[in-house]
This record gives sequence, C-alpha cells and structure tokens, in this order.
Amino acid sequence: MNHGYPFAAIVGQAQLKTALLLCAVDPGIGGVLIRGDKGTAKSTAARGLTQVVPPIARIAGCAFNCAPGQPAAACEVCNAGQDQVIEAEIPFVTLPLGATEDRVLGTLDLHKALQDAQRAFQPGLLASAHRGVLYIDEVNLLADHLVDVLLDVAAMGVNSVQREGLSVTHPARITLIGTMNLEEGDLRPQLLDRFGLMVEVAAPQDKQVRAEVVRRRIGYEADMAAFGSQWQAQQHALRDQVAAAQRLLAQVVLDDAMLELISHLCCEFEVASLRADIVMHKTARAIAALQGRGRVTPDDIGCAARLVLPHRRRRKPFDQAGMDHERLDDLVEQARSGQQQTQPQGSDGQPPEPSAGDGQGTDEGGPDAPGAGETRTFAVAAAAAPPHISVDTPQAPGQAPAGRRSTLPQARRGSALRAVPDTHPDQLAVGATLRSAAVRGALAGQGDDGRLRLTPADLHRQERRGKGANLIVFVVDASGSMAAQRRMEAVKGAVLSLLTDAYQRRDQLAVIAFRGERAEVLLEPTRSVDLAEQGLRELPTGGRTPLPHALQLAAQLLERATQDAPPLLVILSDGRANVGLPGDPQEPWRQTLDAAAHLARRGTPALVLDTETGYLRLGRAWQLADALGAPCLTLEQFTGDALALTVRAQLGA
Repeated sequence: MNHGYPFAAIVGQAQLKTALLLCAVDPGIGGVLIRGDKGTAKSTAARGLTQVVPPIARIAGCAFNCAPGQPAAACEVCNAGQDQVIEAEIPFVTLPLGATEDRVLGTLDLHKALQDAQRAFQPGLLASAHRGVLYIDEVNLLADHLVDVLLDVAAMGVNSVQREGLSVTHPARITLIGTMNLEEGDLRPQLLDRFGLMVEVAAPQDKQVRAEVVRRRIGYEADMAAFGSQWQAQQHALRDQVAAAQRLLAQVVLDDAMLELISHLCCEFEVASLRADIVMHKTARAIAALQGRGRVTPDDIGCAARLVLPHRRRRKPFDQAGMDHERLDDLVEQARSGQQQTQPQGSDGQPPEPSAGDGQGTDEGGPDAPGAGETRTFAVAAAAAPPHISVDTPQAPGQAPAGRRSTLPQARRGSALRAVPDTHPDQLAVGATLRSAAVRGALAGQGDDGRLRLTPADLHRQERRGKGANLIVFVVDASGSMAAQRRMEAVKGAVLSLLTDAYQRRDQLAVIAFRGERAEVLLEPTRSVDLAEQGLRELPTGGRTPLPHALQLAAQLLERATQDAPPLLVILSDGRANVGLPGDPQEPWRQTLDAAAHLARRGTPALVLDTETGYLRLGRAWQLADALGAPCLTLEQFTGDALALTVRAQLGA
C-alpha cells in the first residue's frame, strides 16, 4: 500500500494541484514546471499525484510498462509471449541530477554482450517512466542538453536511441514534472517554453493555514496508515474524477470562437511561441473534461492562460515573470459577453510603467551630495552608448586563454555527459573504452584466455558539461562619497549591464556592499540575477568607507566558493578607505593594500572600476588595481557593452 502523503491532504496550493491533475488527464500537455521556495509542497504534490491517477494495466515483468496488446518492439518480455496482466499504480521515476545520457535514454546491455555475445538494449529511465511520471527536482541545475532531450520525448511520446550499433525506438509517454528554486537560477527561455504549464508556489502567510499544514504533517508522521485512511474517500473521489476526465477528453469540443480567444490572448500578452496556443488548446479541453463538461468556455481559456502564458511572455532579463491578471479577466469577460471591444491605443497587456512623479526611484530636485551620515537610495542610470575600449588584461593563473569561455580547465571537471568514440582522446573515458573492447571481443569470440585486447577503435573520449559558469563577486562602495555627482546611479547602471551579461551566460553572482563601519554580503553566490538586481536597486548610500573589511569578506567568500566556478572580483570604488579592521593598528589604506596583495597572491582575477570624478583625484583606485594586478576603468569608461567586454576578457570568455 502506498503510504505517501495523500494528494488530497495538501493544504491550499489549488493552482499547483490543478496543473498536476490536468497533466494526468492529458499527458500531451507537456508536463508542469513548479517554481517556488523550499518547503512549499512542490515534491510532495508531485509524488502524491500517482495516488489519484487511475492504475494502469501492464504486462508482468516488462521493463517498458507495456500495455496489454501494445508491446514495444524492443521489449523481449512481451515479444516472448508473456501475457500475465497486472494492475499497478502508475510509475513514478525520479531523475538524479548526476544522471548521464546513457542512464536516461538507455544503452547497450553489457551483461548480455559479455555473457551471451548479443547486442541488446538496456532500457533507461524513460522506459521505466512510460505511462507514468518522470520527476526532476532542481531541474534548473540539470544539464541543458538533457533537459532538451527530456522535453522532446515528453512532447513526442517516443524515445529513439541510436548508439553503439543499436537502433531502438520505444514509446515513452511521460508526464514530466520539474521543480526548481529561483535562488538557484532560472531556466533558459528556450527551455521554459518547452514546459507545458508553469506554477509559482509560495508558503502561506495566513497563520491558521500554516498551523493546519503543521497539524496535518505531524499527524501523518505519527501514523502514516491511519492518516492515509482519513483521506481515502477524498483520494478515491479525485481518482474517479481523473478517470472520468480521461474518458471524456476525446469528446470535448473547442469551437472556433474559443480558438480565436486563445490566439488573441497570446497576442495580447506578447507571446511569440506558437507552442503556447497549442498547449492552451489542450489545457482548456482538459479543464473542461476535469469538470465533466463537453464544451470549452471562456473561463476555461482564462484558467488555462494562467498556467500556460506567464513563463512564455516576452520579457527582458530583469522584468518580473507573471502577467496582468486584471487585463486577462477583462479579455475573458469580453469573450464571455460576446463583445468585440477595441484595445485602447498604447495598451499592451502589461502593467503601466511608473510615472516620473509617482515616487518610484526618481531623485529629481534633490541635492547631489548628502552629508556623510545621511542615507539615500539612488536609481539605476540608463546605459550610455559605450566607447570602444581596449584593455590589456594579464592572464590570471589557471585562466582560460583569451577568446574562450571558461570551460573548467579544458572541460576536465564537471558532470559527465557522454562518452564518444575518439582514437586520440584528450580525456579517456575508461569505462566506455573497456566496455567497447569487452563487447567487441565477446561478439567476435575473442578473449577465451581471459585477456582484454584494446584497439584504437575501442578508445572513447569523456565529454563533460560544456561551458562552465563563472562566479562574479561584486564589491560595491556604498559610502557617502558615492552620492557626489550621483555616482551611485552610474555604478548601479554599470553593474546592471554586467548582470544582463551574466543572465545570458548563466554565471553565478555575489554582492558585497560596504558603508558606515562595516561591509556585508548582500547576496551569497547564486544564479538568480533577479535577486542580485533587486539587492542592487535597494542598496542605500551614505556613511564612511570600510574598504579593508570588504576585501576581507571577498577573500572569505571566494575561499568558501566551489572550485568549479572560476571567480572574478569586480570592485567599484574610489578607493578612499577611512575605516580599518578592528584591532589592526595599521591605517585603513595600508590595510586595503595588504588585503589586495593577499588576493593577488591567491591568483584571484580582478577588475577595478574607479568611481572618482572631478579635477582633484587621489588615484587610490588605480593603486588598488596595481596591488591586485588588475586593470582599472574610470567612471566615464564603464558604460554599456564596454564594461561587459572587459569582464569577458578577464574571464577568458
């Protein structure tokens, strides 16, 4: 008996549960992506889905979960005449993050090749998940090419394997469920579009709801069987509802008026991909079927749009995901009432931009430089057209040559992706090489003396995760001097241009700010540029300049960081340190140079952006850059693409 947490017992999360049930009704929707914080029932709901989906009939002992009378061509059990039919819960297969392509797709059965000299197929996880659920936790951390393969299979329902002398095609109708935490970074837009539905989840803020969540969880952990029996009636009702919807789905009608509404909504919300129209069509029909109706209504289209469109809207890197629900409701209401209203000129389905006088981040009319003890928050300056800048950047130890992206030293580290034949491999795939030699020998009748004979044709090269992400640590001066001539606006604009570049390259980011008496880590290393951008916009300015503490924090952060992410330190400051480290008798500037020398000795690539302006310049930022062995740009130079190009040069990108 399945003693997993009952699907019906999940408190709230109505949209999440609806999305999962719709994918159970029609797996052709293309799966669901669940985004949200930790501890918000993402995996609990995904695992609980199998309890409310009708059981399937399958052939006993079949590795492909073949339905009776529908054997896969590669299934030896079914093709051998096995006809014992059993009823079982739909499969739920979890994909490990470190899974290789062979493990997912399937590969040569090594045991049969060695023992029986037969070239046979060993099914992978896709075969195991056929007619069930394939679950990927932290899907945003999975290699892009594997996500692409999985989404292809989920859309087509077929897995084709062409490798090691095998050519196998087998059905793989799966419901793909992926979960992710945005703090770990987002998926590329191309991959987001491939997920049929997307749901954002968050922890409830109502104290009574939270208390009920805890109450049920404690009850479940105290006695799983007893807790499950309390929800048995609701579970059976959901299972019957899904079964009825599956039977009704083929008869559900979506007329031309509803199809035009679908296309109208996609245009209104600036969704480029036609996949959105197709998925919304399928989702709306599944909604009607789940509610026991034979015809799609405008309300069904509106409900489908909330699941299909938010992650497909065309948006810039730092635009918030989601959509204007009031606008959506208006459009659905127009369709419901049969009115044909013309959209007002200038309305594009998006929330209006803040006006200059609404107090949203504008500084018009204020003084340029507040006192040292006063705190202000500056807006982000728009990037100007960048001048062409050529910067000679010394190559740091272990850094990739200029013109290449950091590849984790010749791609020798990182997740193994696949092994490919190569007679002159620069990194030998030992397992694949030995397997090839063993299989070749067995098939040829060699190796009776127990020796393994290698030939150049057996050699394989290990391919690993392609381009490696870098870790960019921003050390931002937020002291009072940054308010002079509104320097902080330019600094925020410069960092924003780097965040945009990092968004496109999936780099990790960290932010350290220093002001007053100390520095602090505003953002630990993350791939979420949205979090970095939010922290940057909210960063206040004012107080003294504790630069030594900032460099000390940067060194500590880099020591904690993973070695798989080559670092770059980007310091934005005028270098006028005037607050030293507690207990250090040296004056603050000497402490700053010592900390910089320490970073230089450990081979940390760096870039200094001098924020000093005016005729009287102390040149401290340039001295800091010299101590770091790093290039230095002035405030006038680090605008737009010029800064991003300089950073890429430092990273060997």
